[in-house]
Amino acid sequence: MPQINTDKGALHFDVLDATPPWLDTPETILFHHGVAIDSGIWAGWPPALSDRYRILTFDVRGYGRSNIPDESFHWSFELLAEDVLAVADAAGVDKFHFVGESMGGAMGLYLSIHHPGRLLSVTPCTSPHNGGAVQWLVEWRDYIAEHGMDGWSERMMGRRFYPGGLTQAAESWFANTQASSAPQSVLGHGEMLLEINLSPQLSSITTPVHLIAADNSPFLPLAITLEIRDAIPGAEMDVIPNARHGVVFSHAEQCAQSLRGFLDRTGLGLKIA
Repeated sequence: MPQINTDKGALHFDVLDATPPWLDTPETILFHHGVAIDSGIWAGWPPALSDRYRILTFDVRGYGRSNIPDESFHWSFELLAEDVLAVADAAGVDKFHFVGESMGGAMGLYLSIHHPGRLLSVTPCTSPHNGGAVQWLVEWRDYIAEHGMDGWSERMMGRRFYPGGLTQAAESWFANTQASSAPQSVLGHGEMLLEINLSPQLSSITTPVHLIAADNSPFLPLAITLEIRDAIPGAEMDVIPNARHGVVFSHAEQCAQSLRGFLDRTGLGLKIA
């Protein structure tokens, strides 16, 4: 797995290029996960996309094999945006399609506002635009202090997935990865989200946007995604039924096909040479 060293610590990323040799300069889709997980959350997406696109995933700072800052670290969307662009640069990618889940989707909107020249399209999945509207965030610090990361993760699993919505192996991997996340990263990202409000700037976004929403996320009611769709000129929205907040993992194939359909339908995807 490639690694880049930034002035604030290392970031680990992966590039999957399974495109056929007759495609001329295949475009890249960069994936950004959210809180308390790592890049493995995207494992179910490449089959629907890798025949035409390079797949670029990375462990967001604070998780997985990337730098895990200590409790004194100052988190900001500006810093995490710099990480995204550093990963893209290290992978030799100028412009890319961006897919993000939860906090990662908010990052996609942030990039659309502040770095639109690097983006071909943005697909936020179960994503906020105003952290103060995200249910449950304010209780995380007290809950983790009382129950630890194991207890917090157990509670979160019921909010991310319906019972029986994952195979046993997939459920175990997700629960274990979530429970082993550094609490300072989880709390730092959660409290960073509470401070973000992109609402006033959404109407300025010109990057093509395709929103993917779960029909029953305990954190983000559909009304939140509808607000984003209605505020961004030309934005599209696709709702995945029978899904909770972890829709990008539990319904990976449906989400990937939704993205593929958007790219094919709008002509944003790669043209076969």
